[in-house]
Amino acid sequence: MPAQVHIEVIGMYMRITAVCAALLLCGCEKAMQDMYNQPKYKPLATSTLWRNGQSARPDEPATIARSAGASAATSSGRLGEEALPERAAPIYPIDESGHVKADLLPQSARPDSQVNPLPVTMELLKRGQERFNIYCSPCHSEAGDGDGMVARRGFPHPPTYHSDKLRKAPDSHIYGVITNGYGVMYSYADRVDPPDRWAIVAYIRALQLSQHASAADMPAEARSALEKSGK
Repeated sequence: MPAQVHIEVIGMYMRITAVCAALLLCGCEKAMQDMYNQPKYKPLATSTLWRNGQSARPDEPATIARSAGASAATSSGRLGEEALPERAAPIYPIDESGHVKADLLPQSARPDSQVNPLPVTMELLKRGQERFNIYCSPCHSEAGDGDGMVARRGFPHPPTYHSDKLRKAPDSHIYGVITNGYGVMYSYADRVDPPDRWAIVAYIRALQLSQHASAADMPAEARSALEKSGK
C-alpha cells in the first residue's frame, strides 16, 4: 500500500473515532440532563394516578414532614418525635391547651418588650445552647466571638457578642435579628420557633456573662473557693 494511501486511511479512522467519541459524549450529557431534569409534578398539578386527581399527597399519619419545631432535636431533624416524651417538664410556659403562651411574641401582646419574657432556668439555657450550636455557631462560633467555621472559610465575620455594643443591646434586638435577619444574615424565622429564639437569647446572655463576669458576680461559695485557690 502506498504511503499516501496509508496516511489517508489512518486519517479517516481518526475522524471516525473522533465523531464516535463526540456522539458518546453527547449521550453522557443527555444522561446528566435527565438526572437534573427529572419528571415531576408542579404544585397543584392534576394527576390521573390518584383517585382524587390531585398530585399533592397528604402527610401520612405519625410522620414528620420536615425538620421544624420541638421535633427538630438535631440539625437534620432525624431524632424525631420519639425523643419528645423524654422531656420531663415543658421548658416554656404553656396554656391549658398545651400551646406556648402568646405573650412570648413581642410583635403581638408585648410589642414594647425589651427583656426576655421567659424565666431563665437551666433547662431553658440547655435548649438555647442546643439551638445555638445548630443554627448560630457555624458563623458565630460556639464561643460567640464571630469566628465560626463558615466565617473562616470566606463568609463575612459576624460581630462578636462580647462587644460593649451587643452586651448593652436589649434582648428584643437579638430576638429581632434572629427573626428578620440583619446585613448578610438571613432570617431564621422559618427554622427557629419564637420560644426557641428567646432560649437562644438567654444562652447568648450566658455566653456574654462567661467572658465579662467579675468575682463579685459569683455566688459566695464559689467566690470563697476562688479566693482560697489564690487565682
